[in-house]
Amino acid sequence: MIKKTLYFENSAYLSLKDKQLQIKLPAVEKNDSLPDTFKKDSIKLIPIEDIGVLVLDNKQITITHGLIEALLANNCAVITCDSSRMPVGLLLPLNGNTLQSERFTAQIEASLPLKKQLWQQTIQQKIENQATVLKQSRGAEVRNMLAWVGQVKSGDSENLEGRAAAYYWTNLFSEIEDFRRGREEVPPNNLLNYGYAILRAVVARSLVASGLLPTLGIHHHNRYNAYCLADDIMEPYRPFVDKIVVGIVNNGADYQNLSKEIKIQLLNIPVLDVIINGQRSPLMIAVGQTTASLAKCYLGESRKIIYPMLM
Repeated sequence: MIKKTLYFENSAYLSLKDKQLQIKLPAVEKNDSLPDTFKKDSIKLIPIEDIGVLVLDNKQITITHGLIEALLANNCAVITCDSSRMPVGLLLPLNGNTLQSERFTAQIEASLPLKKQLWQQTIQQKIENQATVLKQSRGAEVRNMLAWVGQVKSGDSENLEGRAAAYYWTNLFSEIEDFRRGREEVPPNNLLNYGYAILRAVVARSLVASGLLPTLGIHHHNRYNAYCLADDIMEPYRPFVDKIVVGIVNNGADYQNLSKEIKIQLLNIPVLDVIINGQRSPLMIAVGQTTASLAKCYLGESRKIIYPMLM
């Protein structure tokens, strides 16, 4: 079942009622001139089990502890945004799988050769997906990138990821003078940052559901990063976000600021169609297949992570 992504931009009272998310609007609740029937009809209910990601983007949102508990119990990722309306926090359940202890142990004890092989597979699929975006969106030459896919060694010891990234970003937004990919660089980096934050939450949520530690990466290692493994696994998924952003830029939208219309497009990331294992699947479901395959690699049941391709 495809889980919903809910985004709250305006003030709201969020609580739990009958195992459902109850939404009340302060402007309606506090208006004594409105009839009680109207107030009652304005209340919305959404089953907790239908929610996969909840985005809170207003300082006037009130959320009860009972609702938070129910969301986490159903493996929902809760994202909070800062004053600039960019995702700044992520809340995930501590216990997301019945075999969690066993899988934690396997993950912690994973050998260095295995991690290097997993990173090799990850970078190969990332570069291949980047090449597809570049070809589809810009009609650019990508034979060099496809050649690099086959040249990636264990652990990407020659940093072909970096070489591919330099070529990729130079050609993806060639019409934007001196474009560089970076969190603090010029737009549309703001759109990429927002999309990647949504993607990161989806991946982290799925890692927890698969009984894995999002903190313990196969390549990324940062003492200040609580989601190193999520950052590893999302790499081949990033081009799906890039494709959306290129489409927004190509359509002539004002991408200097994150408008409501642009956010709506980026919040659709979890339901994007991808190809995984030769079949079409929503991205959120595909991520679940990826993290489940990673767990099997740690447990010694497989040597290959299953990653998606662009359609």
